[in-house]
Amino acid sequence: MKIYHFPRCSKSRAGLKYLQEKGYEPEIIQYLKDQPITEATLRNVLMKLNKKPQDIIRTQEKTYKENFKGKQFNEDEWIRILVENPRLLKRPIVETRHKAVIGNPPENIDALL
Repeated sequence: MKIYHFPRCSKSRAGLKYLQEKGYEPEIIQYLKDQPITEATLRNVLMKLNKKPQDIIRTQEKTYKENFKGKQFNEDEWIRILVENPRLLKRPIVETRHKAVIGNPPENIDALL
């Protein structure tokens, strides 16, 4: 199990804590610091989430509001935008071998356990 985690985000911390309280020690991927998310990884995560790139965008982010709000992009363009602007990804994303969920609220993670 992996968690795409940003330690400064309260929602991400809550998701990690939820997993740990359930007895899981996931592989922590700090995608904004140590392990940037690649296009291939993002495509794989989207497939496991069964979502489109537009579904996992944090629309309240300043970067989104200033640069992308109200504009039309196709899926490939959104994927490139998310890889270049990983702060726009909803978090945390928790991934297993065959499925992934956005762990906000943390109870969403139960679908993987």
